[in-house]
Amino acid sequence: MIEASLWIGGAQAGARSGKTFERRNPISGQPASRAAAAGAEDAVAAVESAAAAFPSWAALGPGARRKHLQAAAARLQARAGDFAERVTAETGATIGWGRFNVAFAASLLEEAAALTTQVTGEIIPSDHGAFAMAVRRPAGVVLGIAPWNAPVILGVRAIATPLACGNTVVLKASEVCPATHALIGEVCQEAGLPAGVVNVITHEGRAAGAVVEAAVAHPAVRRVNFTGSTRVGRIIAELCGRHLKPVLLELGGKAPLVVLDDADLDAAVSAAAFGAFMHQGQICMSTERIVVDEKIGDGFVARLRAKTETLKVGDPSQGQFPLGSVVDQSTVDRVNALIDDAVAKGARVVIGGKATSTLMPPTIVDGVKPGMRIYSEESFGPVVTVIRIDGVEEAIRSANDTEYGLSAAVFGGNVGRALAVAQRIESGICHVNGPTVQDEGQMPFGGVKASGYGRFGGKAGIDEFTDLRWITVQQAPRHYPI
Repeated sequence: MIEASLWIGGAQAGARSGKTFERRNPISGQPASRAAAAGAEDAVAAVESAAAAFPSWAALGPGARRKHLQAAAARLQARAGDFAERVTAETGATIGWGRFNVAFAASLLEEAAALTTQVTGEIIPSDHGAFAMAVRRPAGVVLGIAPWNAPVILGVRAIATPLACGNTVVLKASEVCPATHALIGEVCQEAGLPAGVVNVITHEGRAAGAVVEAAVAHPAVRRVNFTGSTRVGRIIAELCGRHLKPVLLELGGKAPLVVLDDADLDAAVSAAAFGAFMHQGQICMSTERIVVDEKIGDGFVARLRAKTETLKVGDPSQGQFPLGSVVDQSTVDRVNALIDDAVAKGARVVIGGKATSTLMPPTIVDGVKPGMRIYSEESFGPVVTVIRIDGVEEAIRSANDTEYGLSAAVFGGNVGRALAVAQRIESGICHVNGPTVQDEGQMPFGGVKASGYGRFGGKAGIDEFTDLRWITVQQAPRHYPI
């Protein structure tokens, strides 16, 4: 069993209470990891460690910060096997998913390294004879709260741009993958980042509220970023509002993939299967709704069924499979209930169906309509719905008929027409003739509506994790009225 400690002030530590907790493998039920069970006092210690490290880290030149981030990226890749082992043990994901997580997370650190010289400002003409500047400065300590579903990617994303901007960080690990997130702290120390610049707190589920509230309430914490469910995001937003702490929220999704009547069906099917079933549908950008024109509906569904038949699910410890386990039994119960409700109200299961274990089959549900729970509720599992519509206007209405607005896609042969549809979809991200699941470190990533607000990635991330200051140097004599 993997052991995981807190990382505070550049050193491993146990919880002050001495308590630990176990995470069990979702397939075998056997203990996968044992981690320190932090409490509020540990969260405060981590914040104070980050606060102590902030002045010297913020004062480093961009080249020095760049080298540290590049070293962290290299060290992350060197530990790819260890990360993949922990991701599979704690979340049931495939080894390939774990290794992809590491490769992409390393690219996020490399992109952040490139941003260190992009934290710029501007000169603004003044009416008062002053040399006026708008400059960006690091905010202070950043609390990053990361989920389990893409644990290395999202754990690293929570800290990479803040570090590039000169902030220090506390990463609050998910209780589902504490050993995976703790390894990020270990990698940062191995890469030579100064003590206290990156701190990692692990905790059991019932302590989450106390740990987060203690960290957010601390005066040294100046920014919070949270990736996770919309339900928890609302709680985080309310807490940050009480303490007047700016927060970046990347929350749930119900991504539509619109297939227009002139779409390349083979291309649309490939994107739909990838978007719906990659990592068992446990991605915030996962394709959950296929909005397809009735004229081509039968042909599209037949092709998607044939593609889905090739996607085998299995225990990652027993071989290589395209699909592994979902994270826990509650996912199985939730998805089964959504399928039951849809079928009872007239929908049809094309392939797959209800599961009896966390090794869930990829499932297509056709004929989904408003009033079915699966039409509106985020499934976050390997099930995709088919919603048949008639024409462009109905397609747009259906795509927008959701509280969420993270990612979307539109497939069509006439690119101008497809782009016009994409521009009318209410989402932070939309791809024409591409899948809903895609990301690049330099792109502005985030949603609208109940999918949150703020943006990770590129220069948009700089805006989130710095303070914009107005500074002047008076050059001409001033006249004062009194």
